[in-house]
Amino acid sequence: MLFEFVTSPDFNFLNSFAKKLNVQVKNNTLPIPDSLGQGKIRNINLFPDFKLIIHRYKLNEEFVLKRMQAEHHNDMVSIIFNCNEVPVSHSTEENEIQIAKNNNFAIQIASTDLNSISRFPANVEIDYVVVVASVSRLKTLLNIKKPNCAVQTILSSTPGFLFYESMSCDVEKKLTHLKVPHTENELTSFYFKIKVEELLYLVFEKLLKRETKMYSPVNEADIDKLFLVRSSVLSDLSMPPRLKHLAKISCLSETKMKNLFKQVFGEGIFSYFQKARMEEAAFLLKRGGCSVSETGFRLGFINLSHFTRLFEKQYGVNPKKYSYG
Repeated sequence: MLFEFVTSPDFNFLNSFAKKLNVQVKNNTLPIPDSLGQGKIRNINLFPDFKLIIHRYKLNEEFVLKRMQAEHHNDMVSIIFNCNEVPVSHSTEENEIQIAKNNNFAIQIASTDLNSISRFPANVEIDYVVVVASVSRLKTLLNIKKPNCAVQTILSSTPGFLFYESMSCDVEKKLTHLKVPHTENELTSFYFKIKVEELLYLVFEKLLKRETKMYSPVNEADIDKLFLVRSSVLSDLSMPPRLKHLAKISCLSETKMKNLFKQVFGEGIFSYFQKARMEEAAFLLKRGGCSVSETGFRLGFINLSHFTRLFEKQYGVNPKKYSYG
């Protein structure tokens, strides 16, 4: 099933999707028909320019969600929290990335003038939360006096911006509060408003730590190339990335590639590689049944003392203690 839409200040996802499915919306909730699957989508209008959409359902067939570029630029900002345990794919047009709550694509902050495609496999739990807010609303809520380059880009309604962040435990907890059944009363809207503001606080707290000193607009071709670079970096965590090779396969200059990568993902290519390397080490130690030496060697470390220092720097504990913790 394919559903195409264009985000705009007056767009109502719930009503549009209900029309597509030929079902009725009740109490701002769209129940998925039994013939298509199970679950529901809920929409909470906190303000006319500040919306929360909670997606929790499973469909009997593949679901393709395609956001089309708005005809005219608007100041709406989309923040997507992907809570899926099983990875789903997201792309612009050509290259796809896998999204689950435990990876660096779990939170997407983007302008609404970029096309995007999300593919959800059949019979898989679809679990994500979308916050859509106008720039003016965000400015009022955040009241940031000295935004860095990343935040200034968002709050200036700059066309074509895209940032990704990983899902922290704190963000997961706040999302849980949004998704648990809540008794409707006169304070329901106020409750959701508080919870969404807490989420925004955590997201922008991370964005404010970014060190990018200048912003370059990104287009869909650039995004596809960055996804290709990222996939290549993660394809073999035992081998450090080679910038010349990455620049060649992405058809970007080394300078542009490094700058855009850090701008979108919040870290330089080598730092991103090392972080992913340590995350893989943590997985192998905890769930893969590997010893410290096996893990280090599998990830390309000849000097295990170096591996131990890097792991302890990221996790605050040495690999041996981590494996038994």
